[in-house]
Amino acid sequence: MGEAAKKTALSAAPRWLSLALVAAAVATYWNSFACAFLFDDVPRIVENPQIRHLWPPWRPIVPSARPVLELSLALNYAAGGARPWGYHAFNLAVHVLAGLALFGIVRRTLERARCGAAAAWLALAVAALWLLHPLQTESVTYVIQRAESLMGLFLLLTLYCAIRGWTAAAVAACALGMATKEVMVVAPLVVLLYDRTFRAGSFAAALRARPRLYAGLAATWGVLGLCQLNAPADERQLVLVSGLSPFGYALTQCEVVVHYLRLSFWPDPLVLDYLWPVTDSWRSVAPAALLLVALLAATAVALWRRSWLGFCGAWFFLILAPTSSVMPIADVAFEHRMYLPLAAILVAGVVGGYAWLARAGGVWLGAALCLAAAAALGAATVRRNADYASALTMWSDNVAKRPENPRAHLQLGLALKEAGRLDEAIAQYEKALRLKPDYSVVHDAWASALARTGEIPAALAHWNEALRIDPANANAQLNFCKTLVGERRLAEAIDHCREAARLAPRQAGPHNTLGIALAQQGELAEAAAEFEAALRLDPDLTVARENLHKIQSPR
Repeated sequence: MGEAAKKTALSAAPRWLSLALVAAAVATYWNSFACAFLFDDVPRIVENPQIRHLWPPWRPIVPSARPVLELSLALNYAAGGARPWGYHAFNLAVHVLAGLALFGIVRRTLERARCGAAAAWLALAVAALWLLHPLQTESVTYVIQRAESLMGLFLLLTLYCAIRGWTAAAVAACALGMATKEVMVVAPLVVLLYDRTFRAGSFAAALRARPRLYAGLAATWGVLGLCQLNAPADERQLVLVSGLSPFGYALTQCEVVVHYLRLSFWPDPLVLDYLWPVTDSWRSVAPAALLLVALLAATAVALWRRSWLGFCGAWFFLILAPTSSVMPIADVAFEHRMYLPLAAILVAGVVGGYAWLARAGGVWLGAALCLAAAAALGAATVRRNADYASALTMWSDNVAKRPENPRAHLQLGLALKEAGRLDEAIAQYEKALRLKPDYSVVHDAWASALARTGEIPAALAHWNEALRIDPANANAQLNFCKTLVGERRLAEAIDHCREAARLAPRQAGPHNTLGIALAQQGELAEAAAEFEAALRLDPDLTVARENLHKIQSPR
């Protein structure tokens, strides 16, 4: 083959390898299209009036801490309403594009390292294993966690564009990522570390070589700050959880991060909701802490030597740092946090394995192992997607794997209630309360189940208990109010409705129910004002429009 033909073949290889990645990802996630909305999908998508209109253009994104995420949901709603398959298709498209960006980053980095024709094949192996790994299902199949995968796509695009020398595109991608999820805060540092490790040799040289790039990337931190300032106080993702100390959170994360590492190599069992217990005991986490200290030390030494392994280690720890270090946030462990860190582990394994096997003359063995691993991981992903088919299947799986998790029992109870299996639902509520006696949300759910069967006194007792435990439980206030309206206890109902409206100022339901109670008391002008308030918050709330029409129509 002549030199020109060789160059043509090499330039064409990434194209068909990219097509192979797309085909493998689509085949693996095809069964996710039939999966239901779960858990946070319901309030953030199904019950979210903010995403139901694209005009005016700022409506879906103001106020929001993550405007690009909200805009993506609004686009999905405009295209297909609340039908889940369109959201799943969007999530898969984001995941595939992220995989292609990862492929490009690894290939170009290995080409710079003079790996020759092996660069494309090694990049293919890394991208395929990353795309098909079942640990990624929480970021792809669980719809609302597109926040993680979309942010991941923008971070990968930022690095890819920086590698290509496309300054404006890198800064634009970084800005979009900052408006998608807060973990993007590390992106400028990731690019700087990459330049220092693979291009410039030092931080100072990297900054001198591309000052416009780094000035632009640093400026995108301002986008993140503006998004946080624009968001309602209860949605500011950088607000820490009170009562959870940085020390206890950091100790707990030692075990959590080691658990993530284990799942990277053996992804079973996978759990949607861990509700991981927080610890403040050094002794209980000592083995995990020692392992992480050793890995951090190895990363530091490798970075000092400008080794590619140092960059992999820094990628892993930097991207996990905002959620899995010392800053206490609401949930200690979620698998979607490994969406990007997993890439570092796979690069280290594939490239390191290739270097070792090449010396031993076993490259074909390595290729066979990668192919077998990709097939096994893809099959595991297909099986895991089946758990997302419905709330009932997912929470049954979650309870089986984490029986000590009261929130999982609550969610299973809610799924059973929706299936009409009220006795089984109440049994799950009982289990949840045994695990967490002061669980206000469970009392609210139990009360709703009892009200459905006509056991009103027992239901009211549970709502009273729910509000004794947590007077700020807006859903309990509203559900209590609705039942009191049905019992014609209007004065009490109005008090609870007003409190629900105060606690949830962006929800239309409390205003609609308050309007009903006021109308039944004959206070029609006040009732009309509440129905109008509900419609301002949710113009699609048909029942509020009908209620307003009834009291405005001539008698």
